[in-house]
Amino acid sequence: MTDRRGVVAKRAENLTPGVPYVRGWAQARRSADTLAFELTALDLESDFPGLTADVNISGDGLVRLGIIRPEAALILAELIVSGLAAEMPMETETLPQEARRACPSRSTV
Repeated sequence: MTDRRGVVAKRAENLTPGVPYVRGWAQARRSADTLAFELTALDLESDFPGLTADVNISGDGLVRLGIIRPEAALILAELIVSGLAAEMPMETETLPQEARRACPSRSTV
């Protein structure tokens, strides 16, 4: 999905036979729909009016946010950080349990 510099490949303007464009676009559409649903639940859909599915020249799906205000980008970043922070306690709680299962001969103190 990326070029040699690690940048997303150009979007598909001219289609090449044998490239699974529909598969990539369908995956992007499902992801865009899921994001749109969550943004609507948070009453943020108007901040992302350009949210759409697309596909690049390699057939990889792309989700385009469109042009957004800096405040919308900040809100999205804060939501991501909040989600990651909420996951951290869950991960630290499950790690000791997984370690005990991996080494059943060790007794817990």
